[in-house]
Amino acid sequence: MGRERATHRGPLTRDDYAGRYVYYGIREFGMAAVMNGLALHGGFIPYGGTFAVFSDYARNAIRMSALMRQPVVHVLTHDSIGLGEDGPTHQPVEHASALRVIPNLDVWRPCDGVETAVAWSMAIERRAASGKQGVCGPSALLLSRQNLTQRVRDPAQGALARLGGYVLSEAAGQMAAVIIATGSEVGLAMEAQALLAAQGVPVRVVSMPSTTVFDKQSAEYKSSVLPEGVPRIAVEAGVTDFWWKYRVDAVVGIDTFGESAPAGVLFKHFGFTADNVARTVKDAIALRG
Repeated sequence: MGRERATHRGPLTRDDYAGRYVYYGIREFGMAAVMNGLALHGGFIPYGGTFAVFSDYARNAIRMSALMRQPVVHVLTHDSIGLGEDGPTHQPVEHASALRVIPNLDVWRPCDGVETAVAWSMAIERRAASGKQGVCGPSALLLSRQNLTQRVRDPAQGALARLGGYVLSEAAGQMAAVIIATGSEVGLAMEAQALLAAQGVPVRVVSMPSTTVFDKQSAEYKSSVLPEGVPRIAVEAGVTDFWWKYRVDAVVGIDTFGESAPAGVLFKHFGFTADNVARTVKDAIALRG
């Protein structure tokens, strides 16, 4: 079920009931509310799609799905300033953080196809776990507009992605810092890691597709991913306030609305470059002395 007209087997519309997708039109709250009803009815795993910025329109219904612990899946695309030329009205700089603070809502911002598959699997498993207090509930998948590089990882790392945050790339030597990144910015973190390694500064890259799931893990696991005594730098194309709870030393983020320009131009304009991430890491290390 989605916001846009589906082509597979046709949409279910006012005049055609043969399809398997509901064509809601531009009605985000109505879509999310109907999905709540479908979940309450049972027999369905309802999912719906819209731009991440329009989760504002659906927010009351998303909140209700979380309050009722209903297994609704919200697929929210075009998740950052990477949207590009549509400009600041359509660029959701604050929405990931706003969604993450809704109780019972698991929020995923995957960096590639593997993490997206993990996010989808975890969302479906929340349905399978219905009836267990504190387990069942809705999920939000925040997906990028731009193409993202498929990351190389071993099966063990793929399994660890289910824990919400994991070491994607280990430091090549004595760890000097940890870069925490989500979604499209994981690529920047990997590029910065390579730049820093060439300068003799080994850093670990942590991909954190779901802060809400990571926060539920044991203290031992969380400290193994984010060790104490090492500078932490978060990188996400969104507001920075959220990340300070992880006791980071710096955040490469955006605390203004975006602009209208091609995605590549915007990322460079707002400092989302490998050079800037590497420079921020070195500054954080220097401040630690």
